[in-house]
Amino acid sequence: MSVASTQQAVVAAEPTRESLDVLDQLMKPEVQESLTVLVENLPKLAEMVTILTKTYDLVQNVATDQVFIDDIKGGVEEFVKPIQDKAKGLASAAIEANDRAQDESTTIGLFGLLKMLKDPQVQKMFRFSQAFLEVLAERQKQRQ
Repeated sequence: MSVASTQQAVVAAEPTRESLDVLDQLMKPEVQESLTVLVENLPKLAEMVTILTKTYDLVQNVATDQVFIDDIKGGVEEFVKPIQDKAKGLASAAIEANDRAQDESTTIGLFGLLKMLKDPQVQKMFRFSQAFLEVLAERQKQRQ
């Protein structure tokens, strides 16, 4: 036999071995049981694949639709912008107040505190603090 015919015989024998391996696998009872379950559930699997395909198509269309992406981006920006502006304003006020407090070295006495109590912002802060503490107390009572 020539080398070429020997190689052809080996190549022809390999698919036979693979076929035998597949047949050996199919002869196993657990594989046959699994195949039976798959065949019984083919209608459900087909329905699931259809739904997944439709979902994939929808997501693909939405993900590539630049108009939709721009609309979502604009909506999020409209929602976040006021919150961002308010946070920046509060941070700016806190930084400015800290700078003023660092520059100020005077002592606030009893009469200074009494004068501060008349300030509308101090009153607002005290009302908020009182309401906040009341809410915390109510929630603590509910947990017990």
